Formats: sequence, C-alpha cells, structure tokens
Amino acid sequence: MTKSPYPILPLRDIVIFPHMIAPLFVGRLKSINAIETVMEANKEIVLLTQKKPSIEDPKEKDLYKVGAIGNILQMLKLPDGTVKVLVEGKSRCAIKNIHKFEDYLCADIVLFENEEVPEIEQNELISKLSNLFEKFVKLNGKISTEILSTISEIKNINNLTDSIINHLVLNIEEKQSFLEMINPIQRAQDLINKIESEIEILGSERKIRSRVKTQMEKTQREYYLNEQLKAIQKELGSSEDGKNEFDEIEDKINKG
Repeated sequence: MTKSPYPILPLRDIVIFPHMIAPLFVGRLKSINAIETVMEANKEIVLLTQKKPSIEDPKEKDLYKVGAIGNILQMLKLPDGTVKVLVEGKSRCAIKNIHKFEDYLCADIVLFENEEVPEIEQNELISKLSNLFEKFVKLNGKISTEILSTISEIKNINNLTDSIINHLVLNIEEKQSFLEMINPIQRAQDLINKIESEIEILGSERKIRSRVKTQMEKTQREYYLNEQLKAIQKELGSSEDGKNEFDEIEDKINKG
C-alpha cells in the first residue's frame, strides 16, 4: 500500500523498529520543521537512518531505503533550541522516492504488512528464540533479567524478533539489515544464528577469564609463599655468602 507524502526524520546513530519507543534529541532545522509539521497533523513521520551519521544535511543517497513509519508521542522544546521527542515505530516501510517539501524532506512510501507464519512453525521459532535469548541474557550480565518477563509474553514472531533485536548490541549496518528482512521466518533464523554466535563468544570469554583468574591466583599464592620463605630465612639468619643454615646443611649432604 503506497502512501504519500510523509515528512522524514533522518536518524544518525539509531535504527527504529516497529513497537520500539525511543527518545531522540533533534537539533537540525529541517528535522525540527518536519516534527512541527506532523505535530500539527496526524503525528506520523518516517524514521529513516543515515548511512553515515557525520553528514549534517542528508540527501536521498545518504539515507537507507527501508525505515519505519512512526508516531511522535511527545515533543519538548529545550532552551538551547533543540527538541526532544519520544517516538514509537509502527511498521516497516520502503521509500519509493524522496523530495523536498518546503523546508524539510518528504517521502512517498510503501507500507509492509506483517507476513503470516503457520502456527506450528511460529511456536517452534518463538520457543527456540526465547530460550536462546534467556541464555544470552544470563551469560551477558549487562541486560536486565526483567526484560525476560516482557519477552515471554510476546506470542507473535514478528514482534518477538524486533523486540529482541532492540536489546542486542549491534552496529547500525546489522540492525538495518534486520529491519530490511521482511520475511519473519528468515529474520528469526538469522537472529537465532546471531544469538548462538554471541553465546559461543561469551562462553569462550568466560573460560578465558576463568583460566586467567586461576593463573593469577596461582601466581599470587606462589608469590606469597616465596615471600613467607624469604621472611623465615631472614629470621633464621644468613651466612656471609648469602646462604642460610638450611642451604649449608643441604650443600654438605649433597657433597656426601
């Protein structure tokens, strides 16, 4: 289904997925103009990520061709002239073309409808993905385990994959790649492979840390015992050539 025109909000270092809510700080004049326009209308805007975040005035070639149509939930003008907005992604969309409208960018878009997945296959994917993500969270240690209760309530594979992706540390290219995967089965399988790879890396890192810790403890123990031995030897007194009584007795025994 083609819709037009939608104001564009270019994003520097974030990819917005459907059902994702994120705060954004906006300082570019074109972006602020786009936000103010949609706030006066239906509050819907195209959230489109830049290929290079350093570009200050992005053109069509500087933006990815798949983004998310979203809502602006809140808008707050800050004293320094920037704007803070709270956005929510609604659904994936493809960009047909981009054109300048007054003083901001607009896009004609095609909305992607979620593909249906057979119930049995969907349940199998949800079960495997949920179990893997739980294992990853417990190994990672940097993600709140409270997220698991939220994830466990999601019974749609489209929503589950997007929600899990939001909690993984991926670069922009990887996240954009997942956003562009329209087929939910492919997206789920690729995400399963990614999490399995991350779990393997975390497992290897844990083994390495364990070995290093054991070696350090051994080294510290040996150092402590050596220092204790030196202290005992010093307490007993040393001969002029630096040998204590035990060393001298040992030398005599060895000489026979």
